[in-house]
Amino acid sequence: MSVIRKIVKYALDLDSSDIHLEEESPIAIRVNSDIKLIDKILEKKDMDILLREILDNEKLDQFMKTGDLDTSIGLDGLSRIRINAYVANEKRCLTLRILPDNLPKWQDLGLPKPFIELTNKHRGLVLCTGPTGSGKSTTLAAFINCILETQNRHILTIEDPIEFEFNHTQKSIIHQREVKRDTKSFSSALKAALREDPDIIYIGEMRDLETIQLAITAAETGHLVLGTLHTSSAAKTVERIVDVFPADQQEQARLQVSTSLAGIMCQTLCKNKAGKRSLAYELLINTPAIANLIRERKVSQIYSQLQTGSNDGMNTLEQCLQELIDSNKISIEEGLGKASNPKAIVLN
Repeated sequence: MSVIRKIVKYALDLDSSDIHLEEESPIAIRVNSDIKLIDKILEKKDMDILLREILDNEKLDQFMKTGDLDTSIGLDGLSRIRINAYVANEKRCLTLRILPDNLPKWQDLGLPKPFIELTNKHRGLVLCTGPTGSGKSTTLAAFINCILETQNRHILTIEDPIEFEFNHTQKSIIHQREVKRDTKSFSSALKAALREDPDIIYIGEMRDLETIQLAITAAETGHLVLGTLHTSSAAKTVERIVDVFPADQQEQARLQVSTSLAGIMCQTLCKNKAGKRSLAYELLINTPAIANLIRERKVSQIYSQLQTGSNDGMNTLEQCLQELIDSNKISIEEGLGKASNPKAIVLN
């Protein structure tokens, strides 16, 4: 068995999400949000073998020249892994994110039905946000998988790197493009996408002004656009998008977001009392009231709309955490630690 397969199998047996490897240092894995050290030193020769196993010659040369590399590979019968290779303290390091071998189902992830109902939209911007490691890519993979199984659509993804591999179904087709492998950049792929007849465009990460501008334009011109951002609340997501634009363009950007936005799910993962992880989320559906708040520069009032928006399928992160606490799934301390507004948590 190859070195990489041994390490990944060991991590999978412990239900690990991430593996941290550094030459001449102990192997570390993340299990249910906590780092655990393994009594095994990764020697230089082991790192040499690992890099040759997971990187082709071109990518290995790139890593040796730049000291950084993002890619992903599949290990037959085990899992897909997303790879970040880097150099720290003059030592070669790898961070491996273990991705589910099977495509995730939204029901198994506990995703809210109002969010999944956005799959029925034919235009608009659907964003999944949250910190690194909060499951954003997995959530949107389940969203895409639902579309593939239930609708007749053409889906185009732009990713860096590709994480989940999809196949055409009897209903839908999907094409996945990886930045640097299949296309130069997110923005260049997005420009081309509008000529490739997609119904749905998934952007792995909306990183810069040009990508965000193109995503909004695509949403305005009859496409359902999916994307991720590293923001901690629905209101901050709106602010982040508008603030990316130059000051003299922000009024127009605010208007565009108010009309093109379909929904925002901001999520995090909590350690639960069963030793696993539970999903907690804030969900915004762009109702006329929400659109008006965005348009009128009253983003600070979005939170109160979420608090009272249950009839539209909305909720705050704190309401979701409160439910997890009240159902005895997570501790009060965990809920308070994950809350953006801890004062909104009721302590019994």
